[in-house]
Amino acid sequence: MSATFTVRLQRPGADPVQFEAPTGLPVLLAAERAGLAMESSCRNGTCRSCICLMEAGSVAYHIAWPGLSLDEKREGWILPCVAYPTADLALALPL
Repeated sequence: MSATFTVRLQRPGADPVQFEAPTGLPVLLAAERAGLAMESSCRNGTCRSCICLMEAGSVAYHIAWPGLSLDEKREGWILPCVAYPTADLALALPL
């Protein structure tokens, strides 16, 4: 049985929204299942169109190296198309 986490998503100029994300589903797919549209294109961690800032929480990647630099990862940037939640998340979409 997989755990389910709460994701709080802050969009520029809008009220934050919340949705549930199970550990076995990338954050982007969990958002879509909840009826929320997020920018995306490749869905494999290379195009970076879905990039978000993780303000709280943690994620895991099931690919060797998502399309983020080490500095971006340290700053909290994630790629929701390939990021799997491992805790409740607070995410912010860039301007």
